[in-house]
Amino acid sequence: MTIWVIRIFFLLLCTTAGYAIGQLRPEYAQQPWLGVVAGFGFGGLMIAVDEILKGFSLRAFSAVTFGLILGLVVAQLIDHSGLFDNVEPGTRWMVRLGLFLAFGYIGMVLAMRSNREDFSLIIPYVRFTPRGSAESWILLDTSVIIDGRIAELLEANFLQGTVVVPRFVLRELHQLADSADATKRARGRRGLEILNRMQRSKRNEVRIHEADFPDETGVDAKLIRLARNMNARLFTNDANLARVAELQNVTCVNLHELARCLRTVLLPGETIRLKIVREGKERHQGVGYLPDGTMVVVNHAQPFIGHEVEVQVQSSIQTGAGVIIFAELLNRAASAPAHGS
Repeated sequence: MTIWVIRIFFLLLCTTAGYAIGQLRPEYAQQPWLGVVAGFGFGGLMIAVDEILKGFSLRAFSAVTFGLILGLVVAQLIDHSGLFDNVEPGTRWMVRLGLFLAFGYIGMVLAMRSNREDFSLIIPYVRFTPRGSAESWILLDTSVIIDGRIAELLEANFLQGTVVVPRFVLRELHQLADSADATKRARGRRGLEILNRMQRSKRNEVRIHEADFPDETGVDAKLIRLARNMNARLFTNDANLARVAELQNVTCVNLHELARCLRTVLLPGETIRLKIVREGKERHQGVGYLPDGTMVVVNHAQPFIGHEVEVQVQSSIQTGAGVIIFAELLNRAASAPAHGS
């Protein structure tokens, strides 16, 4: 709403200025409406340009400006190289116009497609890195988007920064969503839904990064290279990708490892209330689960399936699938379910 107030004020200012300038010109003094129309048209044109460039960032504008200047410099060098000294003066201006238009356009397009590593080749030892933003980029791979927990972490304000989704990752999600395999199709569609959910959220900005690396064949290699170029944190669920990233000194966060670190730690002797949901491997055992998914095996709890009981932790073991906790019923007689319940 505030931007439209500014636009209306600017439009009125342009209209008034057009009328005032028209009064200064003798040929327009008798027709003041011409100045009003000219001022109004100029203001409307500027507002239209502003609306068109609404999604145009300052970084994109600076890149386009740099590319345009570079293209015009190249065109100027070619123009003064002596290649066109024998061209007739009548056509020379057409050649110059073509040179400046062509190289100006090429410079702008190449600048828009380039990343900061390309600029560092043009201006050695200079990296366009904002001060204090080393931890502000959150680079996502396909697996972590499909998983969905990253969206919950962002919405809960546990992560701060700009979410970056490379175009090649988005392309991979689209390929999965269009796959003939039902499982892959479901995973791809879930990933696109999670991405839309993150874009609708106001917590963090989500950007689609256009950089690609044609010389890299795999998505993992492209992700590692992009993370290194941007100095971004790479979020993934792929343990192999996380190991390769660490070997290349790229900051990588594995959500499976994060979830493992945040699991509830229960020491022997602690008591908890737990719902028994199924029978254990032994006939007398019952099995329940903590809120984080940790399995608890309770001795003599088979009759209490479907009921909440109080148990005391006895021990725990670490397995390949996670931690398994063993517990005993407390006050078995008081915990006994009523008949017919």
